[in-house]
Amino acid sequence: MPSRPASLRDPWFDNAKMALVTLVVVGHAWTLLPYNTLDDHLYDFLYAWHVPAFVFVTGYLSRSFTWTRSRLWGLFKGVLVPYLVFELLLALFRIYVGGEALDGLFADPHWPMWYLAALFLWRLLTPVFRPMPGGVVVAVVISLAAGMRAGDTLDLARVLGLLPFFVLGLKATPERLELLRRRPARIAGGAVLVAVFVLSVWTDTWANTEWLYYRSTYGELDVSDTRAFLTRSALLVVGGVTALAFLAVVPRVSGWFSRMGTWTLGVYLSHGFFILSATYLGYQEWTANHAGLALVVTTLAAVGLALLLAWSPLARRLDLVVDPFGSAEHRVRHAVGLTAVSAEVVAGRAPEVVALGDAC
Repeated sequence: MPSRPASLRDPWFDNAKMALVTLVVVGHAWTLLPYNTLDDHLYDFLYAWHVPAFVFVTGYLSRSFTWTRSRLWGLFKGVLVPYLVFELLLALFRIYVGGEALDGLFADPHWPMWYLAALFLWRLLTPVFRPMPGGVVVAVVISLAAGMRAGDTLDLARVLGLLPFFVLGLKATPERLELLRRRPARIAGGAVLVAVFVLSVWTDTWANTEWLYYRSTYGELDVSDTRAFLTRSALLVVGGVTALAFLAVVPRVSGWFSRMGTWTLGVYLSHGFFILSATYLGYQEWTANHAGLALVVTTLAAVGLALLLAWSPLARRLDLVVDPFGSAEHRVRHAVGLTAVSAEVVAGRAPEVVALGDAC
């Protein structure tokens, strides 16, 4: 969807988006670390809620989507085109730089392209779920059932598994979310995050890390259907509550960090090349021999990478690849605006018109 003018954007959501995409980069970078108790604990804590929170925010920001020509065109150019472009670029990178053998291109999204495939399908479902009474309950039932049969095509198992968080975002309203901005909610949100951090020490005793990806069938996880329903239900509750807790503690102030929230798609699509490059260069061999130091270095490097990719001078150039149609349209509008301003200046119109043309 087209970006809103800076004056109309809510810095709360831009802060949340930038924080969450930074955590995505951190989580993916942590896969380069050797297995140990601390790293596993941090990883399980992060994956228990940061993807649900990201999906919730995506749902909330998708509430205006309808099956109109302009919205479908926006979905095509803003989601489907970047998916096709980066799915191909990432596949070529993995084949010719990493020497990997891949199959299922486009139909089976390669890491981390699944989110764009999911976003495309979720947006198409928006006009169905947003007005539906009890839509969240229906989405939960679908999520529980998806673990039984959903396959890998377009990562459908994960799309349906995480659907409740998206629908929860669709059902949210500014008035309801305003409750999260009150001081008691912020205190409670911090307490929930601390509690989940402590409880995640025992995650592996009732649900191994694979459960947190929402991609495997119950048969692959080797549990009974009853145990599977209970486990996924618990994860949905923990993910939803902790996602809201995270939003409660996100500051609403505007500044350089919130401005970076404009470029989160570029960060998400681009960071995988750096993570894969570190793998191909043998970074994991170093982390295996420097476990404690590796956690610090990897985390700081991941945060730095996210901030670099969202840095406006670089992000604007990445946007030419991330959103080629949108960038072309923007250039055309800008050129038309300049042409109109030039004509007005020649005609001797007021200087206010020149300022308006510059704003275009």
